[in-house]
Amino acid sequence: MWDPKQYLAFDDHRARPFFDLIDRVRADRPRRVVDLGCGPGNLTETLADRWPGAELEATDSSPEMVAAARERGIDAELEDVRDWRPAADTDVVVANAVLQWVPDHQELLAKWVRELPAGAWLAFQVPGNFDAPSHRAIRALAAADRWRTDLASAQLLEPRAILDPAGYAQLLTAAGCVVDAWETTYLQRLTGPDPVLEWVTGTALTPVRDVLEDADWTEFRAELAPLLRAEYPRQPDGTTWLPFRRVFVVTRTAG
Repeated sequence: MWDPKQYLAFDDHRARPFFDLIDRVRADRPRRVVDLGCGPGNLTETLADRWPGAELEATDSSPEMVAAARERGIDAELEDVRDWRPAADTDVVVANAVLQWVPDHQELLAKWVRELPAGAWLAFQVPGNFDAPSHRAIRALAAADRWRTDLASAQLLEPRAILDPAGYAQLLTAAGCVVDAWETTYLQRLTGPDPVLEWVTGTALTPVRDVLEDADWTEFRAELAPLLRAEYPRQPDGTTWLPFRRVFVVTRTAG
């Protein structure tokens, strides 16, 4: 279950990659702009501001996120990203930090570019930190005897979940697109007690939370906290530095 408040606890850090992505979309007067995985809608609002003449379409697979987006006045719909199909007038598609949850998203991307109109823009970014110490610690703890059975069904993100920029560029160029792909590692300054634990609680730990009862969830977090503190030590000034790699792709369909 996604928690909009937990997700927005680091809204500035989560928003920066979105704006770095959208900055490379050069659409002038798109007819329809789609935000797939719109989350609580705080970033969807900025798409409406940038392209005020466009029809805005927003979807998310989380009922909690859809409800939060609707509270902002966004007409978000509950939909799995794998079920989405572009309308004939779709000129811009944004998928911000969502495709890493879709194991077959390479096939999905190829399908989308075949179905989008000529000259449409598709922009997405995915976290590229699944081999980071934080995620290795999560997977190692989940595999321990205490948790292995309870978490057997949890979809924990693996390094193979995404491609590197060259991989996406090759995939989409082969589909006839013009591709701009890159990666950035942000050095995020976090503060407060156990900030890395709070960061992953809003994203990477969501599959763990989904399958654990409240008491077990509290216990799992308590066991994970010292592992993360060891990997990301707090500095004398109270700062915890979290390197975070992200992969970006902005592509335009042929024509």
